[in-house]
Amino acid sequence: QVQLVESGGGLVQAGGSLRLSCAASGSILSINHMAWYRQTPGKQRMLVASITNRGSTNYADSVKGRFTISRDNAENTMSLQMNSLKPEDTAIYYCYASYDIWGQGTQVTVSS
Repeated sequence: QVQLVESGGGLVQAGGSLRLSCAASGSILSINHMAWYRQTPGKQRMLVASITNRGSTNYADSVKGRFTISRDNAENTMSLQMNSLKPEDTAIYYCYASYDIWGQGTQVTVSS
């Protein structure tokens, strides 16, 4: 099965932008469901956005209009463009691919 590696996290001021990337070790063409999740200490991991291999997307209400998920099946990558970031977006962000394949996570910190 493929392995996933996230990159692009960091520290940004509120209102700023970050772009997260998820690189797969192999082809993602046959992987229907990919997603970004995030987790803060003491809380459950929650879905941020998902995308199918046909490009259908779904977003958590809290990020609609600010975040955009995309995938490049030819490059075996998935991205999350995050704009208008808020302090409450601070979390560890995880890349996910069906079924039950997770990246190691990347920290996003948004300062007020």
